[in-house]
Amino acid sequence: MIRNFSSATRGVTPVVGVVVLVGIVVVLASVVGTAALGMAASTPSPSQPTALSLDVNGQSISLTNEAGPALDVHMLRLTISVDGTPIRFQPAVPFFSARGFAPGPTGPFNSASDSTWSVGETASLELAGTNSPRIESGSEVVVRVYRGEMRIASLRAIAG
Repeated sequence: MIRNFSSATRGVTPVVGVVVLVGIVVVLASVVGTAALGMAASTPSPSQPTALSLDVNGQSISLTNEAGPALDVHMLRLTISVDGTPIRFQPAVPFFSARGFAPGPTGPFNSASDSTWSVGETASLELAGTNSPRIESGSEVVVRVYRGEMRIASLRAIAG
C-alpha cells in the first residue's frame, strides 16, 4: 500500500513543535519566577538600629531604650567602666541580687519583671559599696551593651 502524503499533513509537525516549545518556556518562566519571589520573601529586612540613652546619678546607672526593636534582656550583656577602669563586678542582667550591686534593679534588669525591654522603658541598677571604682561627681561612666558578642550600644555620661 502506497500512501500519498499531501502538503496538508506535512505541516502538522512544525505546529506541534512550536506548541511544545512554548509550553516548555511557560513552565520554565513560572519556575524561575516562583524561585525569585521565594528568595525575595526570605531575604531578611534590615533591622532598625537600637538607640539607648544613659543617665548616671550617684551610684545609680539608668538606661532608656529610646528607639529600635524591643530587646530580650536575657540575650544582653553589659560592661561598665568608670574613668576608663572596668568595675570589679559586672552585672549579669537580669538579676535581683548580685554581688557588687544594690538589690532590686528596676525595669527589665529586674529578674522578676518582663524580660522584654521595650522602647520608652528605663532599666536601672545601683553599684553597691563592695564594687569599685566608685562613681564620683565628674567621673566618666561608659556602659557597653552587647547582644551575644555583637556590641549594640556604647554610651558615655559624666556623673553629676
